[in-house]
Amino acid sequence: MDSDTQATEPTDVVEPTGDAAATEAAVAVQATDDTAAPTEGAAEDAEAAESTEDVAPAVVAAQPTELESADDIALADKMKAGREQILSELHKKIIGQDEIIEQVLQTLFVGGNSLIVGVPGLAKTLLIQTMAQVLDLKFARIQFTPDLMPSDITGTDIIQDDPETGGRKMVFAPGPVFTNILLADEINRTPPKTQSALLEAMQEHRVTVQGRTYELDEPFFVFATQNPIELEGTYPLPEAQLDRFMFHIVIEHPPEHEELEVVRTTTITNNPDFKHAVTGDDLVAFQELVRKVPVSEAVMRYTLELVRTSRRNDKDGDGPDFVKKWVQYGASVRAAQYLVLGSKARALTQGRYHVNFDDIRALSRPVLRHRVLLNFHAESEGITSDQIVDQLLEAVPVPASQM
Repeated sequence: MDSDTQATEPTDVVEPTGDAAATEAAVAVQATDDTAAPTEGAAEDAEAAESTEDVAPAVVAAQPTELESADDIALADKMKAGREQILSELHKKIIGQDEIIEQVLQTLFVGGNSLIVGVPGLAKTLLIQTMAQVLDLKFARIQFTPDLMPSDITGTDIIQDDPETGGRKMVFAPGPVFTNILLADEINRTPPKTQSALLEAMQEHRVTVQGRTYELDEPFFVFATQNPIELEGTYPLPEAQLDRFMFHIVIEHPPEHEELEVVRTTTITNNPDFKHAVTGDDLVAFQELVRKVPVSEAVMRYTLELVRTSRRNDKDGDGPDFVKKWVQYGASVRAAQYLVLGSKARALTQGRYHVNFDDIRALSRPVLRHRVLLNFHAESEGITSDQIVDQLLEAVPVPASQM
């Protein structure tokens, strides 16, 4: 992956045309998987495509079931096996939190950044630090405080003696952002000026200091944490920065049996020897592979409808009543991008080479909860963004093909 590739830019899904498209459509209609069979109309569209050479076929609901080459298939198998090995290594130190770990892994496989929100003591820092150890990647942690300056993150130019000339020169001293996995701990405890120092790094994997641009090593990820119960002395993240996080991951207290195991294992000597199942180069290759996973037109349109429905307020006049009543601003375009990208990664880690509707629905909460902004009426009535997302899933019907 090129270092200047933006993590949030989606790969365009190009629909095939001509004979190749007809063949793919026919294969898709005949294929069977763990979802329901294609509709009769979809099969007729595929047959029509087979008999038409010069005209692009109608889009069928059936999913393409293959990646581009045997090498891609082999890499997909390696990604699935790597995920299992990573989970095995993580659980040497992390008890439970399976859903949280899955979302962190999907962030890594897509090449995004995620915000982790939870009360103190739930192993937010430990999880990310252990993940870096398992992957054998450089790890840096920044404790955000009100007096933290942007240069404390990005680095700065310093005056240094030159032993060759006997004079002095300006030398760039890299900040902690020059790493592979950066943990921005309690990111909302620092003013917006310092928070914004991460924007370029998160979006473009580079930083600019004194007019000079420095590329970050790949892979690069930012995981930020927030404490949801302590609001005094904090600076809420601007919506533009929130939007750059792929997931808003909510971590909660574990069930009793897991909490008992946490207490037991953390009060004895526990220094596991981690095996590095996946390397940084593997992650970069996985990120490229994720973008090759095919997505049908039906799934793509369902994703877009889900996101666009969250924006249908009074000006549109045709939106659901709960959106008009409680939503101030709906989800951005990045929501649809990350729903598709995250679903591609989810499909691959489950051994599938295509995205289905269940993938999109499963990731709707972590992708949309920080992008659907509620108004005063919602806050006064105790309505949460998760409740809005659940109502969106009910309001936008899944296409009858169920593919």
